[in-house]
Amino acid sequence: MELSYCTNVHPAEDLDGVLDQLDAFAGPVRLAAGLDRLGVGLWLPAALAHELDRDARARLRLRDGLERNGLELRTINAFPYAAFHAEVVKLDVYRPDWTEALRCEYTLACARVLAHLLPEGAAGSISTLPLAWREPWSADDDAVATAAFAEVSAALADLRERTGRTVRIAIEPEPGCVLDTVADIVDWLAPRLRTADAGDAGGGIDPEFVGVCLDTCHLAVSFADPVEAVRAVAAAGIRVVKVQASAALHAESPADPATREALAGFVEARYLHQTRELAADGRVLPADDLPDALDLLPADGPWRVHFHMPLHLAPPAPLAATADVLREAVAAVLAIPHGDEAHLDVETYTWSVLPGGGDLVAGIAAELRWASDELLAEAVAEVRA
Repeated sequence: MELSYCTNVHPAEDLDGVLDQLDAFAGPVRLAAGLDRLGVGLWLPAALAHELDRDARARLRLRDGLERNGLELRTINAFPYAAFHAEVVKLDVYRPDWTEALRCEYTLACARVLAHLLPEGAAGSISTLPLAWREPWSADDDAVATAAFAEVSAALADLRERTGRTVRIAIEPEPGCVLDTVADIVDWLAPRLRTADAGDAGGGIDPEFVGVCLDTCHLAVSFADPVEAVRAVAAAGIRVVKVQASAALHAESPADPATREALAGFVEARYLHQTRELAADGRVLPADDLPDALDLLPADGPWRVHFHMPLHLAPPAPLAATADVLREAVAAVLAIPHGDEAHLDVETYTWSVLPGGGDLVAGIAAELRWASDELLAEAVAEVRA
């Protein structure tokens, strides 16, 4: 697996801003982590993606910025379309969705940019949203989104034919969306995939170019078994294209006053923090945001909160983080076909709203060292055993 960190933690919205954050953060992170080369998973806002797509000189500036900092680009986060660090993001992060031409155009612009900037011989990946927020969503919307992914997969096949570069799209299930869980994406994508018998003229979504982005925070929030979830993806003939290495916030006893007080410290206005409770009968009870959970969920069973926690840091007791889910998921991915080709992207975008904060360069460097030691080294050893 190629290890990188996702730059959506930084608020840059234009090329100058991206170059500045490469110099101020990504380059220093590489040095602090003790790495000769470091992967970055770029977040490209839509306006910048289109600029880079049409302007070779802009791409050259970006390439130079990567090179002078000892950085490599193999993956792009194309989930947030723009303004990911606005004062309030919440549901805006899901717009435009996959019923809108803007989403398809943005994604393909990212793909063409990535094809230009990939290291020689490397494949690229682009993560994207799981169709849309769950409502409103109709059968007509679903048909439009299916056609859009078929169009994207055909365009990526053409891109490889023209450039020799492979770029794949990774659909990222997220709580509250149309594709809420890994099981949802398997159920949705598998029957829409083009079969080998159909050939190029058979239509449908090409499984060579469209797969899954496994965000392990989202996976943990769903209370799914990580090994079973990964195996279900592989059994359906779907590729895990990308793993977003992330940990959720866990509260074992959310009715406890000290636990509720600690959870309240993670309430903030910028991002949506979907929360799930595991009931005694196995049902997963939903709340769309942490304040809703504190008001509405019964708190009889453990909670998990969509709040990306730094990988190397456990929150103060009585809270915990789901690093074990991350470990199990990565080991499982490495054990399936093409799993070692998946991109492993550390995606803790919440540093700016994390209680206590901390030095960003030191924090990301520590996450990368943790991921290298705890995920890659241990997972490889487990697979070989």
